[in-house]
Amino acid sequence: MTSNSTPTRRFRFGVQASKAATQKEWTELARTAESNGFDTLTMPDHFTDQLAPVPALMAAASATKNLRIGALVWDNDYKHPVVLAKELATLDLLSDGRLEIGIGAGWMATDYVQSGIQYDRPGVRIDRFLEGLEIIKRAMLGEKFSFSGQHYTITDYVATPLPVQRPCPPILIGGGGKRVLKLAADLADIVGINPSLKDGVVNAETISEMSAEAVTEKVDLVKKTAALRMSQVELNIRTFLVSICDSAKEAIEGTANMFKVAPELVANSPFALMGPPAKIAEDLLARRDRWGFSYIIVGGEDVENFAPVIKILAGK
Repeated sequence: MTSNSTPTRRFRFGVQASKAATQKEWTELARTAESNGFDTLTMPDHFTDQLAPVPALMAAASATKNLRIGALVWDNDYKHPVVLAKELATLDLLSDGRLEIGIGAGWMATDYVQSGIQYDRPGVRIDRFLEGLEIIKRAMLGEKFSFSGQHYTITDYVATPLPVQRPCPPILIGGGGKRVLKLAADLADIVGINPSLKDGVVNAETISEMSAEAVTEKVDLVKKTAALRMSQVELNIRTFLVSICDSAKEAIEGTANMFKVAPELVANSPFALMGPPAKIAEDLLARRDRWGFSYIIVGGEDVENFAPVIKILAGK
C-alpha cells in the first residue's frame, strides 16, 4: 500500500519518441519498445522536427500487437476539438482499443509564434482546453449534442466513429501549476506531474521545480483535490534525466554541473533516473511508495538500455 492508503498500482512503462528517418526505423522502434516490455509509445505534439502524431501513432499500433499509443500531449489549440475527437476515435478503433488521450492547453511559445496561432495567456488557454476536452468526451459517446461556450459552439453534432474503449479512452492530463493539477485531479484517469512551463520555455526555474520537495507539493495537491477518487487515478511522470550507467554518483554530479544545481536535487528528483538498473529499480519502488508514481515514461533514446529495469520490475 502507498502512504496515502490507496492500492499500489503495478508499474507501467512508456517510451516517448518523436521521429525517424524511414518507415522501417519507426516501426522497428515500436516493435523494440513492445519486445522490451514497454506498455505505451507516446509522442509530443509540436511543430518542431518530429513526425505528425496521428499517422505516426497509427503506424506504431499497426506494427505491434499490444503496445498502447498516445500523445504526451496533444495541444488543444492546434486542432478544433471536433476534428481531434474524430481522429482520436479513429485511432482507438483501428488500434483495437489501445489509445490513451493525453491532452493539454499548450505551452511551447515557439510553436505559436512560428505558426501564427495566437498565444493567449495561460488562463485563456486553459479555459479553451476545458471546453475542448468536454466536447471530445461528449463526441466519444456518439449521441447528438450541442455545446455553447466562450470559445466553441457545436450544433446538433453526432460523432463517428465510436471508440472501442467506452465511454472514452483514458484521459491523461499533465500539469505543473496549481490550476491544471486540480483540474487533472478532477477530470483525468491519468495525472502527469510536470514542472511548471508557464513561461513557454524550459529554463532554470523549470529545473528547480523538479526537486523532491516541489514534486511533493504537487502530488499532495492532486491527492487532496481528488480525495476519494484518488484510488481511480494513475500517477504518471515523464523522466527527463535518464542515465543507465555503472556509476550513479558520476551521472548525478555531471548532470548537476550541467544545470548548475546541487547534486542532491538531481539525486532525489523523481524526474531523474541514474545509475545501474538495480539501483534505478530500487529508486522507482521507493518513489512509488513515497509519491504513488506507477506510470513511468522515458525517452526514445532509452528504448534499449532501460529494458533491464523493466525486467527487474516486471509484475511489481
